[in-house]
Amino acid sequence: MALLAWKKETGIELVQINGQRHYGGPPPGWEGGPPPAGTEVYIARLPQDVYENTLIPLFGSVGKLYEFRLMMTFSGLNRGFAYARYASLQEAQRAIATFHRFPLRQGCAIVVCWSTQKRELVLNGLPASVSQQKLEARLQMVTEGLCSVTLHASPCQRQAKLAVLEYGSHNAAALAKKALMEGNLRLKKEGVRVDWLDPQLKKKLQLYEKPSPSCVQGGESLAVPRPVSAPLSLQDVLEYLNMVCWKHRLRTPLFITKCVQVNPNGWQKFWYQVVIPGYHAPISGFTWVSPDRAGQGQSKQEKAKVVAALHVLWVLGCQLK
Repeated sequence: MALLAWKKETGIELVQINGQRHYGGPPPGWEGGPPPAGTEVYIARLPQDVYENTLIPLFGSVGKLYEFRLMMTFSGLNRGFAYARYASLQEAQRAIATFHRFPLRQGCAIVVCWSTQKRELVLNGLPASVSQQKLEARLQMVTEGLCSVTLHASPCQRQAKLAVLEYGSHNAAALAKKALMEGNLRLKKEGVRVDWLDPQLKKKLQLYEKPSPSCVQGGESLAVPRPVSAPLSLQDVLEYLNMVCWKHRLRTPLFITKCVQVNPNGWQKFWYQVVIPGYHAPISGFTWVSPDRAGQGQSKQEKAKVVAALHVLWVLGCQLK
């Protein structure tokens, strides 16, 4: 009743979606774009019968709130934690300094710290035949805010893949995780699991981008070779790749390259995928293209295509001996 009276008095709107109740994002009267990354705080150990009529004025007293999200149960109680996103880094720091271990009630000190802002999920147990295009199209249908999808050979299961999904915000990733846990992906395979991407697994997958001695000797990991220092002719690499494919009764490879990130120093990160008709799965990965003049006469797309072709040659050399 107090919450309803407060909403009526202030005119504040709260929107509940998939177990999260939102204020703002942006709030009324907000001008400009959203705040920079790192301005969100995590609030924990909340009594379950405390709501926005108490929390928003409290956390708004130390800075301008861009967004406040309270996690809710189906019964209407809060789940004991919330997120507050401020207009600036300084205001978020002030909230932590002011409210960490704040006695919200007698004997109830809350926890306030930096939000981890996790934005990456991992899908485990995907069928080996799943393609990048099919998975990405399906994810776009059942989740929002998807930025990138990366397929990897599963380090734990043979004849299976895993995918790393990156979302534009922690909120989008959390909603996607909930949707995927409810079984909305429907890839005709039981046992597909979704979870936050563990930092150790992320590091392990990044190591797969470097060729290892075991792979050169015939392992099955789809590692991505480092770009070679000397410029290679795209035409020469493609001619050799086509010859290898025909030798193994495979058809001409089809290339897809896409720039997904540009650093302030001019480096560009490209995602690539190569589909070879007759081969059991697409081969994909990432490579950085330098802003210097190495490989004069080649566009950045062509440089990325050279790396993709070298990756394919290496995989075929490992797996089709």
